[in-house]
Amino acid sequence: MPDLSTRATEEELMDDLSLASDALRQNLDELETINTWLGGYRVVLDGLQRLRSQFPTGRALRLADLGSGGGDTLRHIAGWARRQSVPVELVGIDANAFMIDYAAAKAASFPEISFQQQDIFGAEFRQQQFDIITCSLFCHHFSSEALAELLRQLKTQARVGVLINDLHRQPVAYYSIKWLTRLFRGSYLVQNDAPLSVARAFARRDWQQILAAAGIERYTLRWCWAFRWQVIF
Repeated sequence: MPDLSTRATEEELMDDLSLASDALRQNLDELETINTWLGGYRVVLDGLQRLRSQFPTGRALRLADLGSGGGDTLRHIAGWARRQSVPVELVGIDANAFMIDYAAAKAASFPEISFQQQDIFGAEFRQQQFDIITCSLFCHHFSSEALAELLRQLKTQARVGVLINDLHRQPVAYYSIKWLTRLFRGSYLVQNDAPLSVARAFARRDWQQILAAAGIERYTLRWCWAFRWQVIF
């Protein structure tokens, strides 16, 4: 049994930015299926609803999704915005060129979505301002120290708020996803990375320590089904 008392430091296979293959395409499809089954998108849409009273008037809401991957979160946000009659400009940010191309193809019927290949710590990205920045299953890819630095940066780039959806590190979540990905014969990527993502993820005390290190004092931290954290600041 892995030690889940602290965050794992082993890198996921998907952290390789040169990764570009049919296996990666399959993995992105699998992640979308898992998020749909386990209600992962609800965490983001609920957060947007909580922030809605602060949305700008007279122009489109500008939202960036960091580590946008296959673009599935942005497509769900676009669907929500259409249903709510909220004009939006949605921007997916990812460092992997293959994922940018894959996500753009999947979002062909959503003209409100665009994608940028960017280094989020680079000067070009830092100069951009957004109303809302979302990080969905993205933060666990960073060490606690690097994440605190990133959150401090994002606070200066988001006019309305930052919305985080990430995993809860605990045994039931770890073994459930490990069992599910093997039961449904997922790709080698998802079988390796899905349980590792949980091991790299967060307990409540981790978020409290990271947010304190980032100098963020006003925030909400909610546990959501299934084994997710919603952080808004």
